[in-house]
Amino acid sequence: MFVHSVRFYLSPALPAERRAALRAGLETLRTIPSVRQLFVGTPAPVPARPILDSEYAFALTVLFDDLAGHGAYQTHPTHLKFVADHKDCWTRIAVFDAA
Repeated sequence: MFVHSVRFYLSPALPAERRAALRAGLETLRTIPSVRQLFVGTPAPVPARPILDSEYAFALTVLFDDLAGHGAYQTHPTHLKFVADHKDCWTRIAVFDAA
């Protein structure tokens, strides 16, 4: 199994409709054939702790069978379209890949 996790940090000035479009765009990624499971969420309403990062707007976690599946995802037209359509929404992203 290969786990791909991404945190999206957005400008506070980003309009609500762009945030909604970004969330909808994230959901389209589940249609990529190599995706086994996909989860999209926002920071959980838990008590603040010094080690907790709750500054991101959206968290994406995608499960693949293997590294090859992740590679297919990265170059799939749906993923490329998502990035092209929404890259202006985030100020930074953080990627965590685990195998």
